[in-house]
Amino acid sequence: MQIPFLHKFSLRSKSFVDLLRRRKILSFLLFVVICSFLALQFSPLPASLTQTPYATLLLARDGSLLGASIAADQQWRFAPVESLPDKYKKSLQLFEDQYFYQHPGINPFAISRAMLGNIRDGKVTSGGSTITMQLARMLRQAEYLAADQKLPPRNISSKLLEAGSALQLEWRFSKDEILIHYASHAPFGGNIVGLRAAAWRYFGRAPEDLSWAESALLAVLPNSPALIHPGRQRDLLKQKRDKLLVRLRNENYFSDLDLQLALIEPLPERPQPLPQIAAHLLATLKKSNPTQTIFNSTLDPFIQRTVNQIVERHGVRLASEGVNNIALVLIDHERMETHAYIGNQAWQQQHRYAPDLDIVQRPRSTGSILKPLLYGLMLQEGQLAPTSLIPDIPTQFGGYSPKNYDRSFRGAVPAQFALAHSLNIPSVRMLRDYGIGQFQQQLRNMGMKTLFRPADDYGLTLILGGAEGTLWDLTGIYAQLAASARDGDVDQYAPVLLLQQKKLQGKPIIKQGAAWLTLQALIEVARPGNDNYWRDFSGSQTIAWKTGTSYGLRDAWAIGSNARYTLGVWVGNAGGEAASFISGQTSAAPILFDVFDALPSTNWFAKPVHALKTIAVCKDDGYLAGGQCDAMDIEIPTASHFDKVTPYHRNIHLDHAQQFRVHSRCETVSNMEPHAWFVLPPTQEFYWRQHHSEYKSLPPWRSDCLKDLLQVDEDQPIELVYPNEESRIYIPMDLDGKRSRVILKAIHRNPAAVLYWHLDDEFLGETKVFHEREAALEPGVHKLLVVDKQGYRLERRFRVIGKE
Repeated sequence: MQIPFLHKFSLRSKSFVDLLRRRKILSFLLFVVICSFLALQFSPLPASLTQTPYATLLLARDGSLLGASIAADQQWRFAPVESLPDKYKKSLQLFEDQYFYQHPGINPFAISRAMLGNIRDGKVTSGGSTITMQLARMLRQAEYLAADQKLPPRNISSKLLEAGSALQLEWRFSKDEILIHYASHAPFGGNIVGLRAAAWRYFGRAPEDLSWAESALLAVLPNSPALIHPGRQRDLLKQKRDKLLVRLRNENYFSDLDLQLALIEPLPERPQPLPQIAAHLLATLKKSNPTQTIFNSTLDPFIQRTVNQIVERHGVRLASEGVNNIALVLIDHERMETHAYIGNQAWQQQHRYAPDLDIVQRPRSTGSILKPLLYGLMLQEGQLAPTSLIPDIPTQFGGYSPKNYDRSFRGAVPAQFALAHSLNIPSVRMLRDYGIGQFQQQLRNMGMKTLFRPADDYGLTLILGGAEGTLWDLTGIYAQLAASARDGDVDQYAPVLLLQQKKLQGKPIIKQGAAWLTLQALIEVARPGNDNYWRDFSGSQTIAWKTGTSYGLRDAWAIGSNARYTLGVWVGNAGGEAASFISGQTSAAPILFDVFDALPSTNWFAKPVHALKTIAVCKDDGYLAGGQCDAMDIEIPTASHFDKVTPYHRNIHLDHAQQFRVHSRCETVSNMEPHAWFVLPPTQEFYWRQHHSEYKSLPPWRSDCLKDLLQVDEDQPIELVYPNEESRIYIPMDLDGKRSRVILKAIHRNPAAVLYWHLDDEFLGETKVFHEREAALEPGVHKLLVVDKQGYRLERRFRVIGKE
């Protein structure tokens, strides 16, 4: 008999138990969901996804590949593409995972279909893996390989791990991101990994430029990457590709004609070598930015290849002369972007010529390449005019005695002539007047980063190669000079190598007027030996250019600009070995002109009239006329404060016959004829006459005017050539243990004069015509006195260096 109360209690107890059971199940399910969420959201992703080493790429301004260096694990694995090309994306999805965008990383229908197929065939013919599961497998295998461990066997447990990892990847990434990760980690045969590397290695172009047949091949290749190699059933690979192409046509992705053309495209024979047309730039950029994998450079691929060919051709010529290395930089000075960069063209890439060294970034002796910068600065600051005469005579400053390239003297030359002919003595004198320290600082301001020593360490040799500079810095400085001549005093930028590189902004150091005049002086550059030979270089475009050769014949430079580009060329030996025939004129300049001939011709800059002003200078010496000479108009920078009145024109008085000079103590004023006369100092006059037959020396004094000459004549007709005012003489010992003798030299304005020599108050003798005396000198301070018959005298003290 059932008791009602107990029955009711039993029913309630059962309901409570069911409720508890349901809550436990729900709690468990909730716990599983939370744990799954936490696992999907916070479990670490495979390390190979974020720590994969990539090759380093150098791209041209149009995105084409200029060069690449292999990844640290010796795989050609390029950085992932930003988006997949449409052809490859459609091919991949249709071949590997048609329902990729519909499933969450696991496709139960594909797995079921694969299981039934495997059972039917009696072997594993399909795994039913989605693209996401394949990516998970790739990442897992990569981790084993990175740890140098044996790959795990393919079984049910590995499949479950791949499925779990696939769910995590789907949770953390979008579908398009998963496709990009897959394409970037897929194997394409040998050590080629990733779509971008495969496109370049097999077809020599970027993935977005591939055809349908090429895209289809790369879609099927990761399924059997070994088939790409010759002798590995390549027909089977072609069948897979062609079958996919037919499916793509059935999906109406392209026409029947496109299918026919795609089917006849052959498979690539073997991986192509990657381009290496700017290898040194790639190495330099990689060294300065070791974590960056893609460098989008400003290089123009066509110009880079053209310049490579020109340099390679000249390398053959130079190697026969003992010159084995060439470096070159081409800068578009309108945009301040580098369009060509050859770090080092080493002869036959022989190891002894350091083919891996980027010489563009290495300091080398500058030779004469800094002379235009000094000229421009002095023009701008009013220290000279283009026509101002600069002494070109035997010169010694302390123990330093510069020499011109031809070992000759011209007496004096206009500043612009000295620059165009690269004369050393006038340049050294200009630097002495400008100041070594000031010039060094201005070079630093322009961007020359190698001048780290005190100015006194460089001395006056700074202008002749006593310092070192890089081809990169110097070409950039010349590019800024050209930009200033074209654009004026607007903000300028330092040249860049990368498209997204921040440009350093600043005002030009040499302003427009001085920059334009400097380039004008460099347009008519003449060189020693054969002017007609250099005229052969003149083509259809105007080029302002300068060469330099370092002391010891170790470096040769040529830097020039047309209206669009500035080109810098260095040739020499990377190891610093001298070459007997090397020079900027014959070694580097021919490369410069061949490259300019290969570039588009452009019109020269318009004359910046607003940046120039006109002054009247003497035709003879180029200084302000001041009413003392026949004048001509020249242009100088507007900001120049040039105020030097001619020092070489004197007012003299001649007799009525205009044959002799006279003065008021020997002739009445009414019989004197006033004349303005161009008079150079005696030493300058001596050498000037050898090059200027029209030069008229001062007329001699009339004989009755010689008596009181010292009281009325301010001219000093005697000048000592050696020793000069700043001489410190070092006299070496001969083999017999005695000191060598010194040749003392003077010049008199009157070629017929007789000079009497006294050294330390002892009479040495007299000289006629050629005023030179030999003397034995001991260390210490000496006094030299030279006197002529008219009583003109010149006294000089000098020091002989040595143990006293």
